[in-house]
Amino acid sequence: MQQYTRGLAEVGATVYGVGDTHPSQLPASLKRYLADYLRVPKLLDEDDVVNRVHAWMRGREVDRVLANWEVMVLTAARLRERFGVHGMSVDAVRGFRDKQLMKERVAAAGLRVPKAVRVRTTTETREAAAVLGFPLVIKPISGAGSADTYRVDSPQELDQALARMNHVSEASLEEFIEGDEFTYDTVCINGVPAFENVAQYLPKPLIARSVESISPIITTVRDMDQPAIRAGIKLGRGVLQALGMGEGFTHMEWFRKPDGEVVFGEIGCRPGGAHLVDQMNYTCDIDLFREWARAVCWGRFDAPTKRKWNVSIVFKRAKGQGRITKIVGLTEFIRDYGEHVVESRLLPVGTQRRNWKHTLLSDGFLIVRHPDWNTANKLAEIAANDITMYAEQS
Repeated sequence: MQQYTRGLAEVGATVYGVGDTHPSQLPASLKRYLADYLRVPKLLDEDDVVNRVHAWMRGREVDRVLANWEVMVLTAARLRERFGVHGMSVDAVRGFRDKQLMKERVAAAGLRVPKAVRVRTTTETREAAAVLGFPLVIKPISGAGSADTYRVDSPQELDQALARMNHVSEASLEEFIEGDEFTYDTVCINGVPAFENVAQYLPKPLIARSVESISPIITTVRDMDQPAIRAGIKLGRGVLQALGMGEGFTHMEWFRKPDGEVVFGEIGCRPGGAHLVDQMNYTCDIDLFREWARAVCWGRFDAPTKRKWNVSIVFKRAKGQGRITKIVGLTEFIRDYGEHVVESRLLPVGTQRRNWKHTLLSDGFLIVRHPDWNTANKLAEIAANDITMYAEQS
């Protein structure tokens, strides 16, 4: 988020920040780009934030209200309507936030979506499962990433998932789509992509989120004109039109089935997380934090969009619990393949390992790139298999 703030300031915007961090704890690298800052008691208390921001900005000109975090996009839309400024409406943003409404609007445009039902109770969920048939996926209506998302293959597995989702007020129960999973990412101006990206998940997120020993990989695609992804890009463009996209980032997930059919997954009107924007920057050697800001402020995208690299990010998970005690294989990997490594940010020895179920970033990552697709993925696989982090209880 600090980088988006920098981007806005660098294209000439006067930036007013809102957060729940005490001003004294804001890093100097962020403060330099802020004209002013409002600390709110609870950032996710939407009504309170809207009222406080509206009162705080009284007498000052507001041209844009922006948020690139999933849980804040509706708050930003409400503030846009309160201030009467340019940008996507609450209704349009709700189509990107509510997974069931999203699928209904996309399906109404004639695009293929998984069969899905909104459910609020255990009884509703069981009844819907009996109609849809297994296997199924259950996920929060307003979730992000793969949090609280489960594949269920039987009534028993469904009950187990429901027991873990007591805190979720409503969910989407949907047809499980078997196939390769990709992203379709854009920076849009008036709903038209000024920048497009496709990345592949290796393995699929549901698998990566359920098996701790896996080092998940995401690889951006250099060649956007290849037949394997052409239909997915066409689908993504159709989804943007169906949902009434305006300006800014979008992050969509879609499936390519074994028979070649492409199926919509879900979309957000915000950038992908887990350093996907960094990957896209490395793919083209550009600064999307700045170009996104230029697009939303001035309706322009000035950076070149020629794609030079396939870029893979590898997320590592330490073996054991506690603090990182050693990292094996990293020195050798850098020695053999260092020319292809653009970032290496594994947690250092002595650091408490993270809960892998709570963050895709896990215990750090490496980013590698190569102009050849197969080579980029091979480098990522070597890093995934040959670099091992260990942790032990202190």
